[in-house]
Amino acid sequence: MNKLGISMVVFSVLPFCFSPSVQAHSEEKPEVTIKTEKLSDGIYVLFGQGGNIGVSVGDDGVYIIDDQYAPLSEKINKAIDELTDKPVRFVINTHWHGDHTGGNENFGKAGAVIVAHDNVRQRMSTEQVSKFFGRVTPASPKAALPVVTFDSEISLHLNGDDMRAYHVANAHTDGDAIIYFEKDNVLHMGDTYFNIGYPYIDTGSGGSIDGYIAAVERGLELADDNTKIIPGHGPMSNKKELQEFGDMLKDLRQKVAALKDKGMSLDEVIAANPSAEYDADNGQAFIKPKQIVTFIYNSL
Repeated sequence: MNKLGISMVVFSVLPFCFSPSVQAHSEEKPEVTIKTEKLSDGIYVLFGQGGNIGVSVGDDGVYIIDDQYAPLSEKINKAIDELTDKPVRFVINTHWHGDHTGGNENFGKAGAVIVAHDNVRQRMSTEQVSKFFGRVTPASPKAALPVVTFDSEISLHLNGDDMRAYHVANAHTDGDAIIYFEKDNVLHMGDTYFNIGYPYIDTGSGGSIDGYIAAVERGLELADDNTKIIPGHGPMSNKKELQEFGDMLKDLRQKVAALKDKGMSLDEVIAANPSAEYDADNGQAFIKPKQIVTFIYNSL
C-alpha cells in the first residue's frame, strides 16, 4: 500500500545527518537503506539518513516521530508497509531541523497531521540563517508545516499507549520536544541526545548548554533502568548511557565556565583544551572538540 504521493522537490535542509553508525554529513544518496528495529509489540525505530524515526503501529493506525529527508520518504513508507497496511495519521517533529522534518511535505500531502512545538512552526514558516553552516534555509511550503502546535506538552492516546510530548526549552534549539511512550516505556530524545559523540547545540536557534543539560535531566526523570531510549542520532541507548552523556556535558560546562570566569577569550579557552579527557570517545564524529567548546562558551 503506497501511503504517499511523493513530491520530489528537495527543499533546502541543514546539511548534517547520521545513520546509526557515525557518518559524515552529506545529502541523500540512492544507496541509503532504511533499517527497522523492533522495540516493543507496537513501537519501532527506523534508522536511515537523518534523525532516527520512532514509529507507533496498532489498531488506531500509524504515527511517527520525525521523518528524515524528503527523498527518503518513499523508502520510509516502504519500511512502514512491512509493519502494517494502515496509513500514517500523525507526524510529531522533535524540532525544526531539516534532517528531522524533511519528509513533512510528503507526509502532510498524504494526509498526515503534523504536530510540533510552537517554535517549530514559527521557524519553519520563516527564512532561517545558520552562521554555523553558512547557509540560508528558506521557509518551508505550507504542506510541511505543523498544523497542531503546543506550548509545554501534548498527548496522543492511540494504539493502546499514552504518548506524551514534553517541550524542553532552549536545549538543542528553542523548539525541542522529547517523546515518552508510557506503556511501552520507550523514550525518544530527539537531538537532545546524540549517541555518537559531542552534540550539536544550535545557539542560533535558541539552543544553550544549560537548556541541553536540563533536557537530558528531564529524560532521566522519565526513564528507568528498562527504558529503551531513541537518540536523535546514533544507535539505541539506555538510562545508564544517557546519564553518562549528561555527566559529561555538566563537566564540560563547569570547565568552560571556570575558564571564561577568569576572563579568558574563546580562543584562549579552546587552546586550554577543556574537553581533552572526552575527545577520544566523543570528538571524532560530526562535532569536534573546538566546536563543542564554542557552543558552550557562547551560550554561557
